[in-house]
Amino acid sequence: QVQLVESGGGLVQAGGSLRLSCVASGSIDSNNAMGWYRQAPGKQRELVAYITGGGTAYYEDPVKGRFTITRDNAKNTVYLQMTSLRPGDTGVYYCAATRRYRMSPRNTDYWGQGTQVTVSA
Repeated sequence: QVQLVESGGGLVQAGGSLRLSCVASGSIDSNNAMGWYRQAPGKQRELVAYITGGGTAYYEDPVKGRFTITRDNAKNTVYLQMTSLRPGDTGVYYCAATRRYRMSPRNTDYWGQGTQVTVSA
């Protein structure tokens, strides 16, 4: 059984930074992609970024150049460094993992409980 536990959310002013962390336990290793989704109020959950076990990172357009995803395979931990935050980044951020080497909304298998990020204007 896989468990994903996020931390690091909070309230920040526009232009500020936050770092999210997610520790995975169970059958997750460097063969599995890990990533982050977010869900804004009244909107569907969307993929933000993911990283392969080999360390290749992929970002959705709204966060390119502002967010950085990294992972520490020895600690089974993935991070999301968020900078230049905007009110539009507000939402619940979910850590996610897949049994596959790359991640997509169709193949995401495991979810964390979510952590709230609120960006004030």
